[in-house]
Amino acid sequence: MDFDFNLILVPLTIVLGIVWLLDKLALKQRKTRGRGQEGLLVRWAYDFFPVLAVVLIVRSFLIEPFNIPSSSMVPTLYTGDFIAVNKYAYGVRLPLTYNKVLDTGEPEHGDVAVFRYPENPSIYYIKRVIGLPGDTVSYSQGTLSINDVPIETKSVYFAANAELTSQLYLPGQIGPGQVLTEESASAMGQQEEDAAQYFEEVQGDNKHLVRYLDGMNSSQYAPFLQQQSPEVVESEGTEWRIEVPEGQYFVMGDNRDRSADGRFWGFVPDENLAGKAVYIWMHKPPGLNLPTFERNGTIN
Repeated sequence: MDFDFNLILVPLTIVLGIVWLLDKLALKQRKTRGRGQEGLLVRWAYDFFPVLAVVLIVRSFLIEPFNIPSSSMVPTLYTGDFIAVNKYAYGVRLPLTYNKVLDTGEPEHGDVAVFRYPENPSIYYIKRVIGLPGDTVSYSQGTLSINDVPIETKSVYFAANAELTSQLYLPGQIGPGQVLTEESASAMGQQEEDAAQYFEEVQGDNKHLVRYLDGMNSSQYAPFLQQQSPEVVESEGTEWRIEVPEGQYFVMGDNRDRSADGRFWGFVPDENLAGKAVYIWMHKPPGLNLPTFERNGTIN
C-alpha cells in the first residue's frame, strides 16, 4: 500500500474550496452570470468541491479503502483483497499532518492495524498487533508469549483456496535474470503451500489463523531481533525476547515466515497508526480479471 491518495485529495479540495468561498463572498460569478456561465475554475469549484469535501471527510475520519499488495498477512488477507479501514479506531487525526485531535481508542492485542511504515512514512503497511506499550514479547520452542504468558495456540487443518494459492507469487522479474511466468509463479505458490502449517491463535477477543513454513524460520535473519535479542543468533532464531517501549507497538504478519514485519525493522510509533482493518469488501485477481466478492467478510 504505497500511495497516500490524500496527497492529491487534500490540496485539490482546499484549492477548490477557496475558489468556491471567493465566489460566494467576492466574485459572485454564479450569482451575476448564472449557472454554467462562470469561469472554468469557478464552475469546477461548484461542481466538485462538495463531493471532494465529503470524500475527504469520510476517508480521513471514518472509513478508508486499501488494497493488499503482498502475501504477508496470508491466510487472513491475500494479495488483491480490498479492505475497509476504520480510521477513528485509534484516534481521529488530521490528514497529511497526522496530528491526533481526538482520542477515540487504542490498539488491542490481535488487532489488524494499518500504519505508516516507520522507515518510510509515505508507505502504508498492514500487520497484526502483537505487543502493546510496556509488553515483553518472547518466542521460545515454537511458542509466542506476551509478558511470559503463552498465547493460546493450537495446530489446525486449513485447506487453502487453490486460486488464491496460485497468487502467492506474481508473474514478473524477481531478480537479475529471473523472471516468473504465470505458470511458474503458480507452481511456486503451490510448492510453498505444500510446506505450510497453520495454527489458530487467540489473543483477547481475537481468534485468527497464522501460517508457518516447515523447515524455515525467518526470525533468524531478522536484523532488529539480532540487535535486541542476541540469543536469536545463537539459537538460529528459535528464541528471542524484546520489550515494547511506551508509545509504540510490536507487529507481525500472519504469514510468519514471509513477512517483513517488526522483527526486521522495529516498533510502530503511535503517531504512525492509520486505523484498524475491519472488512474485506472485494477481491481482484491480478491481470485482466473481474473482481469477485466471494471473500467479503469481517477481518478477524
